[in-house]
Amino acid sequence: MAKQTKNQIQKMDKITQAGQDYVKALFLLESERGDGNEPVGTTTVAQRLDVTPASATSMLKKLDALGLVHYLPYRGASLTAAGAKVALEVIRHHRLIETYLAEALGVPWDQVHAEAEVLEHALSEELEERISAHLGHPTEDPHGHPIPAKDGTMPATSQRRLWALDEGESTTVGRVPDHEAEALRYLDRLGIRPGARLEVVGRGPVAGPLFVRVEGEGDEARAALSKELAEAVWVV
Repeated sequence: MAKQTKNQIQKMDKITQAGQDYVKALFLLESERGDGNEPVGTTTVAQRLDVTPASATSMLKKLDALGLVHYLPYRGASLTAAGAKVALEVIRHHRLIETYLAEALGVPWDQVHAEAEVLEHALSEELEERISAHLGHPTEDPHGHPIPAKDGTMPATSQRRLWALDEGESTTVGRVPDHEAEALRYLDRLGIRPGARLEVVGRGPVAGPLFVRVEGEGDEARAALSKELAEAVWVV
């Protein structure tokens, strides 16, 4: 095993499950924003993890002391290089578990996220590699999100949201939100999954809704997506 991987595992062992959740949340929030120059606000982190701002502040300070985040009072926090490595390892566990549950066990895609949230902390490196090999070393989870490579690198992804498309534009769905079970069930009913072809056929005023036609679902079938949901669907 490479020295870097050993150091990474040792670092993981020193962090509580809650701490791992925080660095993972920070990584994902930074990725969604597409701008790592500014810290992620403490309130934003608290909302993602469903905790109070005071609890988030306390944990971010602890992670700062471990060298995993840079915490700035009244501004928020950003990941250090060490924190990003830990986050990528947790995300790799999470997305491999989601993929295994969906492909090997047939668990519906709106349920795999909650299960993976629990199991990601208990997955050993040996079992991680066995799962990856069994699945043929997948590069995406069931929701289209990239699975970090074994060496800790994250494949590049599209930063364009469905909401940003103009009427008449066609596109392919890249990835969809994974943590909102109700939203996933709605998207599934509409046929909006990674790889699906869509055409924007209209939009309501200001906050939507956005109307799209899904290829293969009938020429007259139009799906309505709220602004919030259309911003959570990434396209290529």
